Amino acid sequence: MNRRDVLSTIGALSVGLTSSAIVKGDVLKKPYKTIDRKLETDILVIGGGTAGSIAAIQAGRTGHQVTLIECQSQLGGTVTTAGVAFPGLFFAWGKQVISGVGWELVQSAVQMNGDSLPNFSLPHGREHWKHQIRLNASLYALLLEEKCLEAGVNVRYYETPTSLVFKDEHWYVETVGKGVRAEIKCKQIIDCSGNAIAASIAGYKLFKEKVTQPGTLMFRIGGYDFESLDLERLKIAYEMAIDRGELIRGEFRGDIIALLKEKGDNVQHIEGADSTTSETHTEANIKGRESLLKHLRFLKKQPGLGNVRIEEMRTEAGIRETYRIDGLYRISYEDYITGKVYPDSIAYSYYPVDLHTVEGVVPEQLAEGVVPTIPFRSMIPKNSRNFIVAGRSICSDQLANSGLRVQASCMAMGQAAGAAAALAIEKKVTPSDLPIGELKKLIEMHGGIVPLGKKTSKG
Repeated sequence: MNRRDVLSTIGALSVGLTSSAIVKGDVLKKPYKTIDRKLETDILVIGGGTAGSIAAIQAGRTGHQVTLIECQSQLGGTVTTAGVAFPGLFFAWGKQVISGVGWELVQSAVQMNGDSLPNFSLPHGREHWKHQIRLNASLYALLLEEKCLEAGVNVRYYETPTSLVFKDEHWYVETVGKGVRAEIKCKQIIDCSGNAIAASIAGYKLFKEKVTQPGTLMFRIGGYDFESLDLERLKIAYEMAIDRGELIRGEFRGDIIALLKEKGDNVQHIEGADSTTSETHTEANIKGRESLLKHLRFLKKQPGLGNVRIEEMRTEAGIRETYRIDGLYRISYEDYITGKVYPDSIAYSYYPVDLHTVEGVVPEQLAEGVVPTIPFRSMIPKNSRNFIVAGRSICSDQLANSGLRVQASCMAMGQAAGAAAALAIEKKVTPSDLPIGELKKLIEMHGGIVPLGKKTSKG
């Protein structure tokens, strides 16, 4: 068969296939229509990040119905989507202080990926990052989802709340997602959104500082030999680019050498990064990517860096600080650095005071033997009922929050919140009226570690 015959045959087949489909009668789809759902659950967790995924697993393991809504496409938040895949700190002064569901997931990810844990018996000194645990973020996301499903959690991605109304001892929450509007009736809410969006919609008071910590777009660069670079020449070229207005010093803490030495990682600073709304989060993401791109173009012009390239980049910028609730107790800087133990302490939080600014960051290490704790009251908004907040949005001042906002602490808070919501349903009380002693026992039953505090009339 020659070329002309082949083309004629293909053409005939194409016409035949098309004609056949038309003859059979393709049906045009009806115009797009939003699907309305009405759901009922015991516990609704809003936000499937570091705290929320753990809260959902813990609540599900108590046997209660749990629904988890997440506005992104996967669980894990800061660890996975934002790529800060080195959670810490689980050990303090040679002793484990945070365990439970979060630690279980971290261990699983380390083991399955063939990694190893740091030697926690060795003091980290001023280099606390030596006790952080490097994870495969993609694997961790898979394991989180698996554990949620095993716990019976109804996971709903791409959804965000638009209305929260409390009546007849139930919450009625309206959410919107891709092609779906849902009304979810529940007994308890856990806000793990990272920006207290549910608490805000519910009408509870929030606060934040006028100047918040910068964000960071996580990425990795390669294609060069750091040891062979002329660092002094590079520094001069960098300063000249700043003087010309091509680069902004604060975007990489004024240290182009650190950017190359660390191959990216956690060195970028995005001033004013805020995830409160889709608009502010969009702005933060664009700023982070623009900054990376212009620095990449600058580097490619420098000797020895012509082949520098992006090897990996996360899908969104990591946000360190947004709104926090006005809770029943505000954790202060003094509380944090002295390791205050409260009657209702339900978790430890071991990390230096880690306030990032446009100039950079110099962590303030805790004094030897000090391990801060988190009171349950700081997780409950004032004048609320059947409502708990876990993660970086708990009630705390900026300096204290800069230490307790990290992943291990948020995991511990998430587990406490999941246990508290479940126990509140069983006791038929609002979380602030829970017997703290019983809450601590429930957390410990599921592997968590709780501080030893003074007994109260409720505990």
